[in-house]
Amino acid sequence: MPTDLNELIEFTPQQYKEVFQRTVRASQVLTTDAEPEVAPTPKELVWTRNKTKLYRYISESPKKHKIPLLLVYALINKPYVLDLTKGGSLVEYLVNRGFDVYLLDWGEPGYEDRNMKLDDYIMDYIPRAVRKVLRKSNVDEVSILGYCMGGTMTSIFAALHPELPIRNLIFMTSPFDFENTGSYGAMLDERYFNIDKVVDTLGVIPPEMIDFGNKMINPMATNYGPFISLYERAENEKFIKSFKLLQKWLNDGIQFPGEAYRQWIRDFYQTNKLIKGEMVIRGKKVKLENIKANVLNLAGKNDLIAQPHQVEALMNAISSGDKEYKCLPVGHTSITFGSQAVKITYPTIADWLEKRSN
Repeated sequence: MPTDLNELIEFTPQQYKEVFQRTVRASQVLTTDAEPEVAPTPKELVWTRNKTKLYRYISESPKKHKIPLLLVYALINKPYVLDLTKGGSLVEYLVNRGFDVYLLDWGEPGYEDRNMKLDDYIMDYIPRAVRKVLRKSNVDEVSILGYCMGGTMTSIFAALHPELPIRNLIFMTSPFDFENTGSYGAMLDERYFNIDKVVDTLGVIPPEMIDFGNKMINPMATNYGPFISLYERAENEKFIKSFKLLQKWLNDGIQFPGEAYRQWIRDFYQTNKLIKGEMVIRGKKVKLENIKANVLNLAGKNDLIAQPHQVEALMNAISSGDKEYKCLPVGHTSITFGSQAVKITYPTIADWLEKRSN
């Protein structure tokens, strides 16, 4: 009788052996394989406020470009998706291209942060981080890249702070127009989704709730698709590495401060105030036409979270003389991780930024 899996596979009839091998390997990936290491690019902590941290990435190579780049991520999930693994990291790529790269990491909010509003992040945290970057790099201007919701927040920040020296703005799958959001619009319709009851009851929004909502956009593909692919490609160790990295990040969610979530749902998804010019942050009306920096606005053709038309809407609202919109053949996550990101997204960003950073 076989005593271990290898022997059991050996005794399996040939016509079933491949199926059995794939099943065993997929099971190992999901149950016993070690979690992958993430965020490999070296960095130093340069500033903190509450849970938020500002990091500067370290490189032994000399900086080639004068203007530093600040990465601003969303309030959902963790920002290491921008630096998942060697050879598959936007951060690593930009550092290797000679950019001085910083990351604003919001940290992990707790129940004590339930009253944090978007106003606080946009009016207090981002401006101070920008000023710290300017002092630390000893420069007069800065570039900012906002990913997903981080880009939407960055656009509001830039519109409300025309006095700050922002030379370049890069938006990566960031929604600006929430008039037609597909399944999100149906799920978050104020007639059916009582945002006040949700926030008042929970205080902070658990990551499982955010993840569930995202997966309901395309439930079959998002809930079962990755695991079907794992089974079908269980003999491909390169695929397995990517699978484990992405699943680690997707399952490593953080809580969303309740008051900020209330604003995000009501002011954006339910009333679409930003693109209409009706958004008010700490008593100030947000006018996107105040944005005059150079802008690169990237959408993903297959993105269901920030659909291309939601992203492109920014272009007619800003006053930038140098502005460019590109729709890349990627999705919301594959714009920053995966083979298409490495081949298309990374060089698109670096090439554009390189011409405007000296």
